[in-house]
Amino acid sequence: MDIRIERTNPSPLVVNQLPDGSRVLVDSANGTVFALNAVAGVAWDACRESTTLSAIAEQLQGTLDPQVAGELARAAIAELEDKKLVRSSGGAQPITRRRVVGSLGATLALPLVASLTMADQKAYAGNASSSQLGHRPTPKPSWPPPHRWW
Repeated sequence: MDIRIERTNPSPLVVNQLPDGSRVLVDSANGTVFALNAVAGVAWDACRESTTLSAIAEQLQGTLDPQVAGELARAAIAELEDKKLVRSSGGAQPITRRRVVGSLGATLALPLVASLTMADQKAYAGNASSSQLGHRPTPKPSWPPPHRWW
């Protein structure tokens, strides 16, 4: 029995494909941004309609070594499920990144899905711009003010 895969996000996502094949998905409903590397991006694209794990593996075979496409498809779906972007009908053994690295070696990029909320991004951007400009954060005033000797 092949595992059925479908997208879970009820709100429309804004999807931007980058030149390297990676994707950036923006969920404006909850302010979350997902970054998918090229392998996870191919798996995401394959899930446009309800599909199967073997169909996703076939999509990956077009861009990767056919001998490793099945393992990478399972790893990509595991990453996408972890971020609640897809759901599967179950029935497959869970796959871990350690198991994929052990079976494939370090010759391929493993599927990766990272996410940040808009608030996290603003905080990181604020810290990055302050440190890049050489600015130090302004200390918060304390009360009572320190005693000054004139």
